Amino acid sequence: MVTPASRLCMLTVHAHPDDEASKGAPTVARYHAEGVRTVLVCCTGGEEGEILNPALDKPSMADKLAEIRAEELARAASVIGYDEVVMLGYRDSGMEGSEANAHPDCFANADLEEAVSRLVSVIRQHRPQVIVTYPEDQGGYMHPDHMRVHDISVPAFERADNPQYRPDLGEPWSPAKLYYTLWSRKRIEERHQAFKDLGLKSPYSKWWFKRPSTDDLITTQVPVDGFIDARIEGLLAHATQIDPESTFWFGLPPEVERSIHPYDDYVLARGPRPAALPERDLFEGLRPGAASE
Repeated sequence: MVTPASRLCMLTVHAHPDDEASKGAPTVARYHAEGVRTVLVCCTGGEEGEILNPALDKPSMADKLAEIRAEELARAASVIGYDEVVMLGYRDSGMEGSEANAHPDCFANADLEEAVSRLVSVIRQHRPQVIVTYPEDQGGYMHPDHMRVHDISVPAFERADNPQYRPDLGEPWSPAKLYYTLWSRKRIEERHQAFKDLGLKSPYSKWWFKRPSTDDLITTQVPVDGFIDARIEGLLAHATQIDPESTFWFGLPPEVERSIHPYDDYVLARGPRPAALPERDLFEGLRPGAASE
């Protein structure tokens, strides 16, 4: 579906089903509520995911995990507020160093140019002003598929408006901004402190605080008051992948969870620099009438 010229569109690129819930779901929910068209590109089917919910850890579930994860993704996308989900069509590569890394159909082994062209085709079809993806530096989390998401997103953003690049993929389109999503050190520290203040054991081990901080790169903080539940409900929709008793995701009382760090953090990687930092809107300068302000 082509986005009408008068309607804003946000396109997010994620590695696996459930990443769309853990990374930026409240932002998507907010913009969807405002009338922005929201499109999710999921690069793999999540075939290598572990069943982390003990109640569902059965051989019958494992045998059809890809099918189940597709159903979970559809439910999560609906809860969060995505208007459309596009599967890029690659197989999950598994964690770094796993046997799945050698699978010929996995995302990490895909021809880079072919993968970029698939994403360019999606961009030209949906014509987003804003694209959200992953940074090159992912704070020590070196999942091959997450790295690959970055590797295809940047060139796809840059080539989508080039009429000389693959004219067979549709009319050129120039997205205005490319953002990287991240979980800031500040968010982790605030959640860690909330557990301590309540006398609860924090799920944040020393490892979390040894990961390199990228907080100094943050350019944008989108207020998501009233939309935090999109992350919670989106995660719960991935019933095989998320233990509903997980302290990490659900260990804080809902009212506390909603009050901590009520904004999502982003890095503006491509596009016009904001007049002041941090900017509060991924569509700053892009909304109707902005040019005349």
